[in-house]
Amino acid sequence: MSSETPEIPPSGSKHGDFRLSDANLRRLPGQIRQPAYDRSLISPGIVHLGIGAFHRAHQAVVVDDLLAGGATDWGIVGASLRSPATRDALAPQDCLYTLAVRSGAGTEHRIIGSVLANEVAPEKPGQLIARMADPATRIVSLTVTEKGYCHTPQTGDLDEHHPDIVHDLQNPGTPRSAVGFLVAALARRRIAGAAPFTVLSCDNLSANGHTVGRIVTQFAALRSRNLAKWIETEVAFPSTMVDRIVPETTETDRAAVSSALGMTDAWPVVTEPFTQWIVEDRFPAGRPDFAAAGVQLVSDVTPFEHMKLRLLNASHSALAYLGYLAGHETIAATMTDERFAAFALQVMQNAAPTLAMPEGTDLAAYSASLRKRFSNPALHHRTWQIAMDGSQKLPQRLLATMQDRLRMGRSIDTHALAVAGWMRYVTGTDEQGRAIDVRDPLAAKLKSIAESTGPVADLLAPALLEVEQIFGTLGADPRMRSAVTDALEKLFKVGAREAVRTFRAA
Repeated sequence: MSSETPEIPPSGSKHGDFRLSDANLRRLPGQIRQPAYDRSLISPGIVHLGIGAFHRAHQAVVVDDLLAGGATDWGIVGASLRSPATRDALAPQDCLYTLAVRSGAGTEHRIIGSVLANEVAPEKPGQLIARMADPATRIVSLTVTEKGYCHTPQTGDLDEHHPDIVHDLQNPGTPRSAVGFLVAALARRRIAGAAPFTVLSCDNLSANGHTVGRIVTQFAALRSRNLAKWIETEVAFPSTMVDRIVPETTETDRAAVSSALGMTDAWPVVTEPFTQWIVEDRFPAGRPDFAAAGVQLVSDVTPFEHMKLRLLNASHSALAYLGYLAGHETIAATMTDERFAAFALQVMQNAAPTLAMPEGTDLAAYSASLRKRFSNPALHHRTWQIAMDGSQKLPQRLLATMQDRLRMGRSIDTHALAVAGWMRYVTGTDEQGRAIDVRDPLAAKLKSIAESTGPVADLLAPALLEVEQIFGTLGADPRMRSAVTDALEKLFKVGAREAVRTFRAA
């Protein structure tokens, strides 16, 4: 996935007397793959905003491969926009960490050395802006999750009333948001007469490059029309599609990795064997030879992005909400129930007619590969984790397909059950009456709606469909209201497991 994975701060315990570091690489067992280059010769060329688990299991691995091939001026400076946890864990390790690739056949361990330093934005925002403004920085990439763009998901426009945006407009030298940092650094480069960096979004946003370009330009226009015009004409925002499943790292994972290394790694990442990165080839400031590391460079990433959002991410979210409600802790556990596995396939099959793919694309084979990946018993990807921030994810993952199917005169019952699963989930109480820890930017608003209507589908569904930040005009469509209300009523009446077991698409 390309949404940033939340990480749990390490306990700080040590394995034996050694900690992963440059000096201790020689102590690693022979089967542990190490950086195939001299890290002391590497200089930074990329600043990455949002250096969490997903980036460290995906883009940083690609760059590690490129550095091994001789791209010595493309190291990464990571930046955390909120917590110092990643910096605090990686600093004693010289920013080294372990990539643990798990499958049914076992686990392969690899030490990644492409991250050279970590900034913590709230501590020294000026220092991060200076890093980004440095002409040596030619790419600024992002994995800040959908909510990190401070936009309205349904429209793709900047949310001018977002607290971080309000703050950043009033305090341009000490921003909080990714957008604020991008514009502050670009403004400094413009004043200095330096060429701008390329902005490379790696998040699950619809047309992520175009969307980020629009958001950044809109924010800049609130500061200066001339700055906005310069960004619009001079800055490249290539779109990307990124794909790799990266569960959150647990204490058990840390212990297993440290045992394999024979030394402590406080901040490893766990992932699957599959990895994919498709990038529009627009880098005026230069780029490393991405293709040499398996990146697919294209002129238009849109079809591939839609394929992933509407097949992988949509079915993942459907499994997350309905699987959680049915009592399944992980996606793999949910997939052991044949009816849930069949339902995930129906979500993919119903999305397929809305896609316009290049000739030769085998959607059936892609869907089959997704079901296999979801079923990987070695990955403990929690349904609760995927369920986070649904208000930001639904428009791209589920609602866009529903709009297209309604336009085509086709049934939306399959996706309506997934949306109803989200509605049942955000009430904050599960089917056994236990509290659900709902993590969402709109959690307070959603909870208020649920409390005002109670668990009554005829009241709750229409009330949630009126939240324009999520549903836009789609929520007023009587076909949408009918399908979602019926699905939610069934969930309240028989529960998620039985609703999925007896589901029959129209």
